[in-house]
Amino acid sequence: MIFSVWAPHAKSVELLLDERRIPLTPAARGYWQVDVPAHVGQDYKYSLDGAPGLPDPRSRWQPAGVHGASQVLEARVADAQLPMRSGFRAGPLDQAIIYELHVGTFTPEGTYAAAQMKLPYLCELGVTHLELMPLATFPGQRGWGYDGVDLFAPFPAYGTPAELAAFVRACHACRLAVLLDVVYNHFGPDGNYLASYGPYFTDRYRTGWGAAINYDGPQSDEVRRFVIDNALMWLKEYEMDGLRLDAVHAIFSFEAVHLLEDLSHAVRTLGQELGRPLALIAESDLNDPRLVHPVARGGYGLDAQWTDDFHHALHRYFTGETEGYYADFHGLRDVATALRDGYVYQGQYSVHRGRRHGRAPAGVEPRQLIVSAQNHDQIGNRAQGERTSRLLETGALKAVAALTLLSPFVPLLFQGEEWGASTPFLYFTDHQDAELGRLVAEGRSKEFSAFRWRGAVPNPQDLSTFERSKLDWSELAMPRHAELFEWYRLLIRLKKDRPETPRESKVDAARSQVNFDEAAEWLTFVHNGVLVALNWRDRAQAVPMPRGEWKLLMRSDSREALQVAAMPPRATFIYIGG
Repeated sequence: MIFSVWAPHAKSVELLLDERRIPLTPAARGYWQVDVPAHVGQDYKYSLDGAPGLPDPRSRWQPAGVHGASQVLEARVADAQLPMRSGFRAGPLDQAIIYELHVGTFTPEGTYAAAQMKLPYLCELGVTHLELMPLATFPGQRGWGYDGVDLFAPFPAYGTPAELAAFVRACHACRLAVLLDVVYNHFGPDGNYLASYGPYFTDRYRTGWGAAINYDGPQSDEVRRFVIDNALMWLKEYEMDGLRLDAVHAIFSFEAVHLLEDLSHAVRTLGQELGRPLALIAESDLNDPRLVHPVARGGYGLDAQWTDDFHHALHRYFTGETEGYYADFHGLRDVATALRDGYVYQGQYSVHRGRRHGRAPAGVEPRQLIVSAQNHDQIGNRAQGERTSRLLETGALKAVAALTLLSPFVPLLFQGEEWGASTPFLYFTDHQDAELGRLVAEGRSKEFSAFRWRGAVPNPQDLSTFERSKLDWSELAMPRHAELFEWYRLLIRLKKDRPETPRESKVDAARSQVNFDEAAEWLTFVHNGVLVALNWRDRAQAVPMPRGEWKLLMRSDSREALQVAAMPPRATFIYIGG
């Protein structure tokens, strides 16, 4: 077996294997390697210049955690004792309904195997893609995953690599695509040994989470190769169908070919080799259409991007909250803009940021924008981790669901949203360094200074903070939750039964189909033959209908589809026809 590691500044590198110290031989471009017999399950570390052993930066398995030994894994884990691939091909993003899932809190057990038992439920709901929050090994036994340090090793508390591969194949057998959230803008501090191996970091830039990754400085080619190889591993070895790239606005890459363009090319090439579509979705708060523009137009060639403006506009209107970034959003007019364009901020001044923000989404198609009414950030970055179900009554939750799921964009749900789960989703960690844990807890309290939320911020390090965040599946049997679940299920079915048509393929095509009256508090929008009418006044009123023949299909205040002359207060009606 060939052991290889990049350590361009080391004078010597040794493999620590079975209490032996085996010298590695220098190779090209700062790599060291040696070919020695080794078996699956064998522990090993690397020693640089005679120092104590460190985990392998490309470790495929860290069963003892971020500070423990690396372990030899099968050359291709997805082939180990698993059934043959089904030939599954993920559907296109313009027909996707994405379900974001945190493995550790999705079930009481918090494992891949337990999540696999819930796949029939997800199929009944009707979602098409699962988006797993980060799996790269991070410290301790619990966390969100955004402080991972062993990018190639799945988090051991959720199960083995083979169990992860089995989960993905089980999803495919149910016709569910799987997306994975990956973090290439920073690495976590606890268990991060990369700086000992080479120039993985740079002091030219700074992120909100610590040192920036060296993507454009001296010796950055191998750093780029490190993260691109990681992306390809998840897609090829674990058969993921796409990646969600966390906070790409914090990736500093100023070479002629941006890291994202480099990554896009590599993933597209792999997709052609494998004969199946692979998606790259960026999270960014810049409202920058260049992320999804083709390279020929000066873009990065990604497939889609999250747009937080959609969430912020809906949240501000329905909850009335104005603290923090919600101060930039102002009522039904911004909801209408979000439904037309995805972006609300297209270059105008942002009070929250103290500068102009965004750019017009020219040339961006609806399928390239991911929208949500809730996600892990917008819930978990509240002081008390409240879901929208704790802030709004059922009628409002139904309105928000209709606007999100029937918009021209790609909808994303967060686990439990579909039944109005009452459990919070809090920020939780398990740093083994007590001082780091204290600093994290203090930082969370300071982070909410722009928001006047009540109550003490739960300590992320407390086990109870994690336990409280687990879904309570018994709620599905309760009438209010069952009613909301059925509303979501029917909306998803309607969305899937009316796939996109070529005439609706551009954002501009939907722009003239949104109408509203801010003073009267009504809004209508039409997309793909479906009309959503919203009366958010506190009394009944007639809502002007667009031209066409419309048949009432669903209404939020009753399960009976009865025509009415005036819409009841705080109600949402859904029609088909046109």
